[in-house]
Amino acid sequence: MAACNKNFSSSYMLLEPHDVGFFDLIHILFSNNLEHRKFVDSSDDKEDDFQRRWLIFLSIVVQKLLQFVSKPMAVIGWAIEMFLNFLSLNVCSLRGLLLNLSQGKISIPDNTSGTYLSFIGHLDKRVRLDSRIKPGDCRYNAALSMMASKLSYENHACIKTTVEDHWKMEFVGFYDFWNEYQGKATTQAFMLRDRSSDDHDTIVVAFRGTEPFDADAWCSDFDISWYELEGGVNGRIHGGFMKALGLQKNVGWPKNIDQDDKHPLAYYAIRDMLKKLLSENDKARYVITGHSLGGALAILFPAILALHEENELLEKMEGVYTFGQPRVGDKEFGQYMENEVLTEHNVRYFRFVYSNDMVPRLPYDDKAHMFKHFGTCLYYNRNYEAQILPEEPNKNYFSLWVQMPMMVNAFYELTRSFTLPRKHGPDYVEGYFFRLFRLTGLLMPGAPAHCPQDYVNLTRLGPPDVLVSPKPKQQ
Repeated sequence: MAACNKNFSSSYMLLEPHDVGFFDLIHILFSNNLEHRKFVDSSDDKEDDFQRRWLIFLSIVVQKLLQFVSKPMAVIGWAIEMFLNFLSLNVCSLRGLLLNLSQGKISIPDNTSGTYLSFIGHLDKRVRLDSRIKPGDCRYNAALSMMASKLSYENHACIKTTVEDHWKMEFVGFYDFWNEYQGKATTQAFMLRDRSSDDHDTIVVAFRGTEPFDADAWCSDFDISWYELEGGVNGRIHGGFMKALGLQKNVGWPKNIDQDDKHPLAYYAIRDMLKKLLSENDKARYVITGHSLGGALAILFPAILALHEENELLEKMEGVYTFGQPRVGDKEFGQYMENEVLTEHNVRYFRFVYSNDMVPRLPYDDKAHMFKHFGTCLYYNRNYEAQILPEEPNKNYFSLWVQMPMMVNAFYELTRSFTLPRKHGPDYVEGYFFRLFRLTGLLMPGAPAHCPQDYVNLTRLGPPDVLVSPKPKQQ
């Protein structure tokens, strides 16, 4: 592994799949010595726990495979998206398509246009906000945050069109942020400003989650590297998510940097933009949100603000809303976040988990992984009934004894897709594409449950009383 100064970290374990050799990788399964492993850089010379060495092995193998198939994945994803958009443009039925073909009225999708939808966008095509939920309603920030999180998967033009034309809000910008460790832009986010009334001025920052065919984002998810930072932040933090947020080689998280306009880093760019926007109105506040990987970046953002003692920004944070968020640190980091960040600065943290969604149950919460959730879990079942819990049920997804009940639940979710519109109206109609995707839940429960559809539904149909500022809870 290339030399890298890690004085900013009191302890660490870093994985580098680029430097791995086959026999070197196999060797880690039979030896506790980490010092001579080229693909592991650790503050500890040895790792005696076989389970942890096995996880290092799996993480490297998965990342290596993702790097190998990254280009084919991107091509397949592009082809699927183009095909879905082609069908949408040329009438969403085989009969309509044949009719257009016979008349020579075929339209070719433009993936930079405001009408082009991502794979995620085709699972749930809703663009309108729920008109019944207005500013002042305790559901408002959650409903807007989830729609913004869903919208973050789209291209610049689509996001701008939706924010300005459908939501009647100000589009601040869409951004590609640099990841120094991967040497490319891997993190996307956009910002909007909601001034829907004279006394309402809220800025929303929405981080994009893991796209199905984005190998770089999946590498961030499967990278189990971790850091323990100097400077008052306690506990171990997921390295892949830190890198995506803007962690720098050699220097870590300095408070101030000279930003490279060509290679902006997510945390620093967003922090500086928020300072500028908030200075325009003393009453303005902001919300940080994200789905999946985006949720992990959203909750780590205030952690770095606290590290830098950005107290004014923390005081103006209206809340952090995450949906289907994975675990981001160990128990000690969770306690630090609850006591020194969330409670100390009165930051409201809403972590939404829908039913059997697999992502909030990863990485594992066990002795080998050390990752744990913190704060309060707002857990919703398939009927969008909510519970306030310290942890979602079945906290580790791959538990064999609950697989059958999960499959049964997936079947009921599939049948519900036919009955929900009759009860709640046309906004809850699920397309054939998403119903087809729900079928995968019969074999792999938890995959369809991670999609934005159910998270949008629960912010609209779930009980509002659970959204009245939950207090952080110790686990």
